[in-house]
Amino acid sequence: MRKIALVGAVAVMACATAAHAEPGGCLKYGAVGAVGGHVANHHTVLGAAAGCVTGMYKRHEYRKEAKAKAALYDQEHPGAKGNYEAKATAYDVEHSTTPGKMTPDAASGTAPAAAPAAQ
Repeated sequence: MRKIALVGAVAVMACATAAHAEPGGCLKYGAVGAVGGHVANHHTVLGAAAGCVTGMYKRHEYRKEAKAKAALYDQEHPGAKGNYEAKATAYDVEHSTTPGKMTPDAASGTAPAAAPAAQ
């Protein structure tokens, strides 16, 4: 029975981390927490609640960083159109960053761009 629960937890985590740039949120993290809590001495509800809180926090942090990237993109490109998600993606492309990280990737070998001087 524990092997089935462990395989299920791994499958849910794989689905939660694949394809989407935005973190899973309350439902995905809550499901993983419920499985983990059930395996850890039958604390399913406690695990689900902890997973839900973690998912909400992760998504909040991701969106906060995306809005900060959009603000930086607006400074570099005044008058740019689009929502904050599109601008954050454009900032990621221009500065070789990945979603969820403000600094460039170590693998790309590029240094972070200097902030534009105030005029």
